[in-house]
Amino acid sequence: MEHQLWKQMVSALRPFCEKSFCPTARFTVLDIVQVWFWAVVHDRPVSWAVQPRHWPIHLRRLLPSSSTMSRRLRSPEVRSIMQRCEKQVLNQGGNSCLIWKIDSKPLVISNASQDRQAGYGQAVGARAKGYKLHLILGANRTIPDWRVAPMNKDERVLAERMLSQTSLTGYLLADGNFDTTTLHRYCDGQEALQMISPRRSNYVGTKPDRRKSPRGRLRSIELLEGPGVFGRSLLKQRLAIEQYYGRLSSCGGGLTHLPPWARGHRRVHRWVQAKLMLLAFRPLAA
Repeated sequence: MEHQLWKQMVSALRPFCEKSFCPTARFTVLDIVQVWFWAVVHDRPVSWAVQPRHWPIHLRRLLPSSSTMSRRLRSPEVRSIMQRCEKQVLNQGGNSCLIWKIDSKPLVISNASQDRQAGYGQAVGARAKGYKLHLILGANRTIPDWRVAPMNKDERVLAERMLSQTSLTGYLLADGNFDTTTLHRYCDGQEALQMISPRRSNYVGTKPDRRKSPRGRLRSIELLEGPGVFGRSLLKQRLAIEQYYGRLSSCGGGLTHLPPWARGHRRVHRWVQAKLMLLAFRPLAA
């Protein structure tokens, strides 16, 4: 399965890599991304993937060193290719979907870690150290935007940043933590985007102030607490993003945790990016 996933990913990257050529480089961009995804799909560090004995006999070749991999993966050329391929893989359906889901997933690391870019924040039922993956999910696992941020960054602020980089229309389904005046007002400012989120527990049962509440929040309350069933049945579809996170964590080669070699925002972002791209190819390789 890992070998099939790797071949699918390399096939998707090859058209982007073939357009770039550096006559002074000993290894091509395709060589670098092949080694990188070989490490990611096997949940191993790059230092493991640059050893020929960890490759099948028919794939063994001259491999770059760990220092070369570290330098080339940081280069603007490789990062640009990865970003362009990511957009094609994760957002194949475009922004034509009418129902979107938004949520975050904690990526916990040890409290003893010396990672200065990680933060302490609220994880699942407790405070923890690490990062959070924030993403917007559409139909067929389309992801128009996603971010990795320290654990202490407010997910509502990250939600506004992601929405500012996309042009979504339809319904945005979220949990009660996203029920803020600022976020509802921001969605009201979009062309045709209605956020539906249950009210926070301390506001349930109270009468909303119609003079101060944004139009989107009043509409969300009407859909979820009114006599109709449309809003409540629509909110049940938010379960899809939790199922996506579950599949991301449970499948082989998925994002089960942050390994010890993924520390620092740059490395964590690159690791999560690769895992999201591999999950998009998993049905094709099954």
